[in-house]
Amino acid sequence: MTPPEPSVPGTRNRNTLGEATSPYLRQHAGNPVHWHQWGDEALAWARERDVPVLLSVGYAACHWCHVMAHESFEDEATAALMNEHFVCIKVDREERPDIDAIYMNATVAMTGQGGWPMTCFLTPDGAPFYCGTYYPKMPRGGMPSFTQLLEAIAETWRNRRADVHRSAVAIVSELRRGSGGLAPGERPVDAALLDAADAAVAADEDAVHGGFGGAPKFPPSALLEGLLRGYERSGNPAVLSLVERTAEAMARGGIYDQLAGGFARYSVDAGWVVPHFEKMLYDNALLLRVYAHLARRMSAPWVRRVTEETVEFLLRDLRTAGRCFASALDADTDGVEGLTYVWTPGQLAEVLGDDAQWAAELFTVTDAGTFEHGSSVLRLLADPDDAERYERVRAELFAARLQRPQPGRDDKVVTAWNGFAITALAEAGAAFGRTDWVDAAVDCARALLDLHLVDGRLRRASLGGTVGAPAGVLEDYGALVTALLAVYQATGDAAWLDPAGALADVALTHFQDPARPGSWFDTADDAETLVARPRDPVDGATPSGAALISEALLTLAAVVPEDPRYADAADASLRSAVVLLERAPRSAGHWLTVAEAAVRGPIQVAVVGGGELLSVVRQAAPGGAVVVGGDPDSSPLLADRPLVDGGPAAYVCRGYVCDRPVTTEAELRAALSA
Repeated sequence: MTPPEPSVPGTRNRNTLGEATSPYLRQHAGNPVHWHQWGDEALAWARERDVPVLLSVGYAACHWCHVMAHESFEDEATAALMNEHFVCIKVDREERPDIDAIYMNATVAMTGQGGWPMTCFLTPDGAPFYCGTYYPKMPRGGMPSFTQLLEAIAETWRNRRADVHRSAVAIVSELRRGSGGLAPGERPVDAALLDAADAAVAADEDAVHGGFGGAPKFPPSALLEGLLRGYERSGNPAVLSLVERTAEAMARGGIYDQLAGGFARYSVDAGWVVPHFEKMLYDNALLLRVYAHLARRMSAPWVRRVTEETVEFLLRDLRTAGRCFASALDADTDGVEGLTYVWTPGQLAEVLGDDAQWAAELFTVTDAGTFEHGSSVLRLLADPDDAERYERVRAELFAARLQRPQPGRDDKVVTAWNGFAITALAEAGAAFGRTDWVDAAVDCARALLDLHLVDGRLRRASLGGTVGAPAGVLEDYGALVTALLAVYQATGDAAWLDPAGALADVALTHFQDPARPGSWFDTADDAETLVARPRDPVDGATPSGAALISEALLTLAAVVPEDPRYADAADASLRSAVVLLERAPRSAGHWLTVAEAAVRGPIQVAVVGGGELLSVVRQAAPGGAVVVGGDPDSSPLLADRPLVDGGPAAYVCRGYVCDRPVTTEAELRAALSA
């Protein structure tokens, strides 16, 4: 049956993605599919036509998203079938994590697995009734072709509508049940709980290759930070060794870009050899925090090198004209995975001449290759025997690589991910005396507040200086509050406290569950109403919003102790996470990170007069410690803390208990290790 014409000819029956602020959506603006952005108008159009919604969710750096687009969405015949039987909606999962979370939960429930591209069929009120991921152009591997699926769904909608609605009602009911949140734990958040969590995580380690699990293997950034803090508290060398093994295996493997710095999204194998080549801002920002922290605890040259190179990658390859950071570099170059990055022995010889054989051995480039068509991903399995030669060779290879086609960049600026970058740059810059890194963090923080803060509320993302309409979610508030507090600690400028407190207040007002203290929704109480209100406290590729806001509140409580709301909310949140720390600590890395800080007080160090004492504490203080330096009474943590005998002094406190002020480096180190 031919669908009715739109009520206003030409306004709905066309592709509208050219109007989007998402690079991913704009990639599909030229498709013959009549794509719409998510919104009431598109859903109303489905109701008016009495057809289901075809929801396609992906992101700009996604390889299989590109494959499905080329095979199906760019095909005129397939597009005609989509346009005839469905209202087609495209969603960027990075811009709308709330929509992605709901329908990914549905996809996993129906199929047992998830991923992108995600393909869901919905009733016009948004209820899912059939979900999957990638569908090929032609049937293969037991999968129907995409056109076969479209025809089957359209036939089911026409002739078995009652079955569709029964399925949709059952799925929505399950989605709502699954978003009920966690009950508070019965045991306290204490050292015994955290030691048990560390031991459980260690038991799951891949002792051969480092990391956890098999292929594909993802960098466990939040978990490594939590474990590193656990080592600082317990002094358990086995925990530090675990962190070192995983960090070094990644740094020497193909998942790390040995020429340009920066980490790929994951390794397709268990040994970190071949990456999925996309580079995400969130991975690199979170890993920068880990490597910069680890570099303060061990002297191996590779740790500091990877820290510095990751910063260089962020500032060179992801920094935007607006002083913030782009979301990702694409997995593909001109539709080919790895085209920019991989090498053959012959290609090394063309660039390096007499140095080629030495470089091939150093970077494990062989005739057989580790990737496709005899090419290899560069690895650095041991430090070079000639540092000067290594730097020359690396520079020559990088210069040659820049002459190759380069992967596309998703210039979308995501609030939360930029928050991760600000925190990592501020902490690393303060620890290593790199004021340029701190300056980059300050610039980004100012830019986010100027553009993404609209009428007191955060927006999720912007593109090219234009802020998008989607509202900020819980992770945006948690990550940015923590980032602003990191900038405050790195600079001593108390002006950052007001916006941090204001954003925390918004989170307390609009994201807390009033019926369940310590439980948080991922969307605000006045956000768009979806079929379920998402609430997921478990870490995924990034830390959960609930864990992030808990870190923000715990830090804010230490900085502004006179307001008990922040400490009370952080305490309630951690109690709600006990069940995760007990039963699934590998999926609760950021909760472990926050809990370690809480169990230690968190430690607060106020250094009046600055100087060498401030440098020492920034190097020696454990992760999660709140460190502020400046003149007496220049900010709340420095109030009523005078100089001692006219000279600098450090005041070390844990929770509500403070030591006497110390004035020497030896006394300060002893106070921090007590």
